[in-house]
Amino acid sequence: MAHYFINAKLIDPEAGTLTEGTVIVEGEQIAAVVAGTPTLPGDAQITDCQGKYLAPGIVDLGVKVCEPGERHKESYRSAGMAAAAGGVTTMITRPDTDPPIDSPEVLEFVTRRANEAAPVHVIAMAALTKGRAGREMTEIGFLMDAGAAAFTDCDHVISDTKVFSRALTYARSLGALVIAHPQEPILSAGAAATSGKFASLRGLPAVSPMAERMGLDRDIALIEMTGAKYHADQITTARALPALKRAKDNGLDITAGVGIHHLTLNALDVADYRTFFKLKPPLRDEEDRIAVVEAVASGLIDIICSMHTPQDEESKRLPFEEAASGAIGLETLLPAAMRLVHAEMMDLPTLWRALSLNPAKRLGLPGGRLAVGAPADLVLFDPNAPFVLDRATLRSKSLNTPFDGMRMQGKVLQTYVSGTCVYKAS
Repeated sequence: MAHYFINAKLIDPEAGTLTEGTVIVEGEQIAAVVAGTPTLPGDAQITDCQGKYLAPGIVDLGVKVCEPGERHKESYRSAGMAAAAGGVTTMITRPDTDPPIDSPEVLEFVTRRANEAAPVHVIAMAALTKGRAGREMTEIGFLMDAGAAAFTDCDHVISDTKVFSRALTYARSLGALVIAHPQEPILSAGAAATSGKFASLRGLPAVSPMAERMGLDRDIALIEMTGAKYHADQITTARALPALKRAKDNGLDITAGVGIHHLTLNALDVADYRTFFKLKPPLRDEEDRIAVVEAVASGLIDIICSMHTPQDEESKRLPFEEAASGAIGLETLLPAAMRLVHAEMMDLPTLWRALSLNPAKRLGLPGGRLAVGAPADLVLFDPNAPFVLDRATLRSKSLNTPFDGMRMQGKVLQTYVSGTCVYKAS
């Protein structure tokens, strides 16, 4: 039985358009996208979108789920429920677990757990080196056979250039995507803030934005040398953007992402040592934030992600220097991203290109599109619905969100995965 989504404003990131029309779903795929409202068969299932916005489900690249090892912080079930409530239909999960996902056996375990527990698609990444220790590369071929989407040591920068170059060369021979965290590891070690007047006044150990530029410059040289497919997980400073542009102009196979918190918050939000705002890399100055938003709007930065990093209360209720880095973001990604639209810094098709189409394309996934034959992974939302965020209502096990108590706009109304409704707002 066909399912008709009528009276919808359709966001098509592939065509870059926002139109009024109908999406027809049959089984797990989109069967047709038509303008206006077609003649409805008598046996059709009908969802009247009432003029709200229908878009491809978000593909979130870089979600941390704490299985195995720290299930009290986040499980596949709790992360999957948060994702569904946030319009995320595909989670690409990180391997920085305990133990790390660095063998086919651990990868098969988490894949099985995810398929059992999560209502959304879950695709795991694997570690690039054993134990994420930066000394010996993992069995990339075997891990690809087991379903690894990409390879990354997350925020553990491989400081041994020879090890990293060998891993890139081997990944290139297999067509594997390597994701890295561009930071100069010695300069950035122990940093809790971005260097400048604010960090000095607060007495916080800081890192120069140049550390990101230096890390990216090194990685670009290695990509040029090896020809590998590379993605920078987070570009957060204006100083790194010219190097990224040169690398793309020179034809290197490089893409870049940025977390939603670095697009919507700045260094001053740390204020009175609020540890929910402690991130890695640290929040940047407002000039950097604006430059990075403009880079997303122009397409220089390809992907926006939540960089969902659950931390329990015990690891956050510490002095700022000692507190764990990271914030959750699965459920707040869409309303936080709406800030960029309401501020007229980018339009909805451009935003969805970065949230959905580009991450799907980079990983070779069929999603991220409103097109015939694409998976029926859809989110129906109201970009203007106002609310005050109460972290106690979030579905993640950990509640370390910097947006607690903030006024926000943008509510997910329904989320569909493979044509099945996995979330409906009450």
